[in-house]
Order: sequence, then structure tokens, then C-alpha cells
Amino acid sequence: MQNKVKLEQLNVHFGANHAVKSVSMEFPENSVTAIIGPSGCGKSTVLRAINRMHDLVPSAQVTGKILLDDTDIYDKGADPVTIRRRVGMVFQKPNPFPAMSIYDNVIAGYKLNGRINRAEADGIVESSLKRVALWDEVKDRLRGNAMELSGGQQQRLCIARTIAVKPEVILMDEPASALDPISTLKIEELIEELKEKYTIIIVTHNMQQAARVSDYTAFFYLGELVEDGETRKIFTTPDKKQTEDYITGRFG
Repeated sequence: MQNKVKLEQLNVHFGANHAVKSVSMEFPENSVTAIIGPSGCGKSTVLRAINRMHDLVPSAQVTGKILLDDTDIYDKGADPVTIRRRVGMVFQKPNPFPAMSIYDNVIAGYKLNGRINRAEADGIVESSLKRVALWDEVKDRLRGNAMELSGGQQQRLCIARTIAVKPEVILMDEPASALDPISTLKIEELIEELKEKYTIIIVTHNMQQAARVSDYTAFFYLGELVEDGETRKIFTTPDKKQTEDYITGRFG
């Protein structure tokens, strides 16, 4: 299987804090990779490095390489805006744009990038909402405020907004941790469907969720990659005792 994203000796510093230490790993195309590990181990820091969000943090320093296909996204000639269009991000808490309708939330990425005609916008809104199984629930109130949706609906709307601009990679940082069990199940089913078209990298604290949704799992501890591989192997016969101890709940 071809790799979509590849980390080579990735280091992230925030001032004196060495948050991610010489991480090298690969993320296969059209698959789901779960990044697991205790709080503060560098999971979200790795995720944010993959779409250059640390550019916005003055104390952050990123070294090493992150290859998207064969392009180093930290190369001097790489355009962060283009990178972020190719690499979408879904956050822990649903974050619809509050002053916008459901409709405008979905096409927000297009409005930022210039004009879009009505027919094209209608098509993008419908197809994106259908992909996240939200269309039937909201099609009669597209002009209503997005904040009136339930938490689970808001998160699916945020995923629709992400896929509307046709990214290649979707990063998800604890996408279901703020949701109830039924909404969580819908998000997990959605992840399973989306990997047909996208490469998905998900950070999760939930071991059962990692086991359910991912093809590959990477275990981080204190900023280092301890072990990664196929999820079934990581959860049943990990190579490192530290991985086994974390997965079985002996620490973390």
C-alpha cells in the first residue's frame, strides 16, 4: 500500500520543551491510523505539525521532514494555505462558525478562496452533507443557524465543511470525545466510510475506539514513538512491553 504521509525524524520544540522527539513513521493511503498514548505525550502536536498549525505559534520550532506524497510540506517553497487545503482538520469540540447558517458553514472554504456560483454551491452542500449522513436531518433548514444543531450534528457538519474543499488527508483530534455514545457511533461509522476516499489520522484516548476504527495504530509516550503497526497486532501481540501495559490499562 502506498504511503500518503511520511514523517522523517520529526522534532517539535516549544521553547525549551522538546514535545516530539525524532519521530519517523508512515501513514498508508486510504486507511485510518490511530495515534494513542497518555495525555501530554505529543499526539496532538504531531497531528498539528501535519497541517502546519504550529506556524501560528511563535515559540514552536519544527525540524525534520513531513512528506505529503513526495512533497516536504516544510520545504521553503511549500505554501501553507495549499497544504491546509490538502490536509483538513477536525477538532475535539465541534466548532461550526457561529454566525453562519448550516449552508454557509459547508461552503465557507470556497468563500474564503473567491466566488462560487449558486448551482455549484448547492451541489457541494448537498453532496458534502450526504457524505456525513446529515442531509436528511437538515435539508429543510439549511438557512438555519448551525449552532442550533445537536453536538453530534455539529461535529458531522464540521466534517462536511472539511471534506467540501476536497482534501486528501483528514486529521481528527479526539473527534468524538465531547459526544454522547450514539453520536460517537455515527462518527465512527463515518470514519469507516470516508477512508475509501481519504487518508485519515485520528488521535484518540479511547482504546476501544482505536481498535474499532483504525487499520494502523501508533503508540506515543513522552514525545517518542514507542511502536506502530497494524492495529490488530498492536492490540494483540505488541512488540514492546510498554505498549502492552498501556493498552491493558496498567498505566496511562
